[in-house]
Amino acid sequence: MKGMHLPDIRMLLQGASPRSSEMFPELNNLLNTTPDKAEQGKLTLLCDARTDGSFLVHHFLSFYLKANCKVCFVALLQSFSHYNIVAQKLGVSLAAARERGQLVFLEGLKSSVDVFFQAQEDPHPLQFLREASAGNLQPLYEFVREALTPADNGAAAWRCPVLLVDDLSVLLSLGMGAVAVLDFVHYCRATVCCELKGNMVALVHDSGDAEDEENNTLLIGLSHQSHLILRTEGLATGFCKDVHGQLRILWRRPSQSTARRDRSLTFQYKIQDKNVSFFARGMSPAIL
Repeated sequence: MKGMHLPDIRMLLQGASPRSSEMFPELNNLLNTTPDKAEQGKLTLLCDARTDGSFLVHHFLSFYLKANCKVCFVALLQSFSHYNIVAQKLGVSLAAARERGQLVFLEGLKSSVDVFFQAQEDPHPLQFLREASAGNLQPLYEFVREALTPADNGAAAWRCPVLLVDDLSVLLSLGMGAVAVLDFVHYCRATVCCELKGNMVALVHDSGDAEDEENNTLLIGLSHQSHLILRTEGLATGFCKDVHGQLRILWRRPSQSTARRDRSLTFQYKIQDKNVSFFARGMSPAIL
């Protein structure tokens, strides 16, 4: 399971404030989007290697809540309070969003305890943890589908549904195979992105181990399905207080002819107290 080995996310947590005017405006500018004009039907892959890319998860969580979307957040890595502290800093209250029904939050750490120690009348979303051999993720998919399918009364309270997963690599660590995780993503994408015209965002950790076949299979499979890939990497030179990492943005067209080339941009970034700043490689203000 991924460790938080760099101080990046701690900078976001320090001095958390319940009010903030923006999420990460520079990132929105790079992606040419705002909550008011968020696209629909897209799968976004977040990938981190040799660094902690969870600031992207926090960005998209607050982005879609501010876009008035119905969000199902499958949080396998951290507690609700952890995400809520950062969200407050970005101007969003997860507790309030959950109370009004906009946010459905699956707290993986807490739910895993329930699977083992509490009797379950219905299949639990993490039911595979109790199985002798890793089965499939159908109960987790059913949880997502039920959370995001609009009620029959028809009143569309939310703009569109969004599934956010942090992170899929945890499922590999818990014994699931890459094929089973890819099947889960396929069914979620078919339901959320295609049927319900919503979006899906998932984080995957790149172990960097060429012999980790399951992780590599998962990354390759997800990359082929994704419309947008955001990949954060640690600096090859090691830790630097003025440059925390590198972000590669890749816009893909998975359903169109390969004759149209994908487009990519690469920036370096620095996580600040309440924001993240981006700049061209070698153009950090501290260097200049």
